[in-house]
Amino acid sequence: MPKSRTSSFTRRGFIAAGGALGLVAALAACGGTDSAKGDGGKDNGAAASGPWTFKDDLGKEVSTKAKPKNIVAFTGTAAALYDYGIPVKGVFGPTKTADGKPDVQAGSMDISKVEILGNVYDEFNVEKYAALQPELLVTNTWDGTYWYVPEASKDKILKLAPAAAISVGGDATLDKALERTADLAKSLGADMNAKTTVDAKARFEAAAAKVREATKANPGVKVLVGSGSADLFYVSTPDTSADLKYFKQLGVEFVTPEKLDEGGFFESLSWENAGKYKADVVLLDNRTGTLQPEELKAKATWAELPAVKAGQITPRVTEPIYSYAKCAQILEDLAKSIQSAKKVS
Repeated sequence: MPKSRTSSFTRRGFIAAGGALGLVAALAACGGTDSAKGDGGKDNGAAASGPWTFKDDLGKEVSTKAKPKNIVAFTGTAAALYDYGIPVKGVFGPTKTADGKPDVQAGSMDISKVEILGNVYDEFNVEKYAALQPELLVTNTWDGTYWYVPEASKDKILKLAPAAAISVGGDATLDKALERTADLAKSLGADMNAKTTVDAKARFEAAAAKVREATKANPGVKVLVGSGSADLFYVSTPDTSADLKYFKQLGVEFVTPEKLDEGGFFESLSWENAGKYKADVVLLDNRTGTLQPEELKAKATWAELPAVKAGQITPRVTEPIYSYAKCAQILEDLAKSIQSAKKVS
């Protein structure tokens, strides 16, 4: 489950990954434009030259005078739209690593072709955003707020263009979040009958069946969802994130932490107590800013976990890119890890 490395773990702060918080640049009082014409894409739900509307998962009817073309999005959401053939002008959220390579959340996007407005939690250059003349801002929502839109500058940001959010928390499950992201892409002109899209959805459905088969073929395998920082080991509940809830529906048996921190997403354990829960498989947070297996070797209690001793560690894509192509791979990897797991807990 996502989180920040701050000392105060609010729901929003917990969900974000990364290190130091960025400062927002000086704000420019300039606005966007809504005069762009539609691109004539298929299945957009409105005439190409007419108004565009979309009801998002915050219950808001988002509308523009024409189908938006100057789109700015949270990096992971932008990566999903990219998979459906919908480009964006700018992104905010983890996009490139310290060595300049694409962050895992950038997916298949060419990050050299987008304006990066912020690369860490709470960083969003509003002046650059305004200069893009945005017609639509798109992001996810975990808790009724706009994901990665900083609280301090959200009012100025939201005045510049309409915003749409897709739910990945609350009552959402992975399959539902995928459907809603596809709905948004369709409204923006994506051809949902394109062979790549049809094939990706079929692959996702086949992968879901593989997970069901794996849990039945190897019953009783316990999965712990963890994330490591320098001082704490976080064990996530399977009941609050869209991906884990869906995995649970497919038959995956999770370790459920007993005492959740504020926000209800995880239990934070000191490294001295990191062995509190035993499991056969560890799904380990793969995001930039979290400790990976090589770094975790220095933690003695990590090395003593039964699943770690058995080498049964699988990367967890903590913030999935909600396209069928990307999520199919997640399910395929999960099925393999469960099917091959030995019971060691």
